[in-house]
Amino acid sequence: MSGKGILLKAESIAATFRDEVKQSLNQATRRPRIVGILATSSAPSKSYAEFTKKQCDELGVEFILKKTGAADTADLGEGEGVEEAIIEANEDDSVDGIMVYYPIFGAQQDHYLQQVVSPYKDVEGLHFKFHYNLYHNIRFIEPQSLLSSGTPSGGVAAAAIEGEEPPAGTVKSIIPCTPLAIVKCLEHVGVYNKILPYGDRAYGRTVTVINRSEVVGRPLAALLANDGARVFSVDIDSIQEYTKRPRTDAARKYHPRHVVHPCSMTLQECLAVSDVVVSAVPSASYKVKTEWLKDGCICMNVAADKNFEADVREKASLYLPAVGKVTILMLLRNLLRLQRYGVRPQ
Repeated sequence: MSGKGILLKAESIAATFRDEVKQSLNQATRRPRIVGILATSSAPSKSYAEFTKKQCDELGVEFILKKTGAADTADLGEGEGVEEAIIEANEDDSVDGIMVYYPIFGAQQDHYLQQVVSPYKDVEGLHFKFHYNLYHNIRFIEPQSLLSSGTPSGGVAAAAIEGEEPPAGTVKSIIPCTPLAIVKCLEHVGVYNKILPYGDRAYGRTVTVINRSEVVGRPLAALLANDGARVFSVDIDSIQEYTKRPRTDAARKYHPRHVVHPCSMTLQECLAVSDVVVSAVPSASYKVKTEWLKDGCICMNVAADKNFEADVREKASLYLPAVGKVTILMLLRNLLRLQRYGVRPQ
């Protein structure tokens, strides 16, 4: 391919899902309500909250912004009152979904807060039960299983079904909205092969995912590997390779799902063989070197700052600089799905 690669904006991908969300809203028995909890003075968090409200208003979803801590008044500290706000929203039967604008305290304490959010209202898909399902490639669940205190049970793996529709008595498990948005973008641009069986449509693709956070990087790597891709998961201190566990009699007790292997390759070597590169590094100074990219690859920037050099399209056949507009719609799809679960803890 000669010349520059295509610059693809997320809006064109988001339009398809916006129509889907509108149709689902028209079929809903009542207007869904989501509470956004802003507990920090961070400018990106404020902007994201405003963006969420704008999208909800346009689509007819009731969005309530709850400000606590430093977001509410300068007299309070960062994050003060956020746990109480989550519990209040959990206990409010009129609330269908909760989203919290992270980061607040840092990775460990924020992870605790993510578990405080009821799985029946977790539109971001960050509760451990949804992560468990994702990592174990359990795609369909019985809603009542979320009531149990242990690890989920009653799930159905993709390999056990013929298509994407949930078997009788089950619903689709919630997937974290940013990794899901990235997968939907990759489906849109043809990285996923729809001729292949559901659950194996990324087979034959090699993907590098830079940043192994529990919010984006690691779940994305697992999703892609569970769909058949070879994935290099790159973090600041290591590189891991994710592949799908083969379905054999010896592994029958496991769902066919991703396996993590140590990797001795360098980032440069990973990029040289990768059909897709996704970067989500929260740093303005971090840049993926264009010269290291495979000719004709697809590059996706997920971070707030641009992680690719300005000349990325000299090597990439397609460059997607942001996925935020698709992420919001995945969040609203999750909201509508949770509303349809029809189960609430007593």
